[in-house]
Amino acid sequence: MKQTKASRPSAMSRNRLKFLRLAEKRVNKVAKQLQLIGNLSNRTNYSYDEAEVEKIFSYIEACVQSSRERFQSSDNGPTGAFSLTKD
Repeated sequence: MKQTKASRPSAMSRNRLKFLRLAEKRVNKVAKQLQLIGNLSNRTNYSYDEAEVEKIFSYIEACVQSSRERFQSSDNGPTGAFSLTKD
């Protein structure tokens, strides 16, 4: 049986439902992977130095920042003060 236009969810609500479904799935997946990375801290099973730990978390933080920036609206315009002498 075909749905009538009145009974179909709007594109906006379909997109919202898709966002919610995928966001929950992906965030839970990332959280699980971060827990597994945390398991690497067990010095009984693994050998590492602090520089390696810093490199791991610097990379993760850069990835998080990049993702966060993609959510920022580009319609807000420049955030800093304009200056001809500053680059």
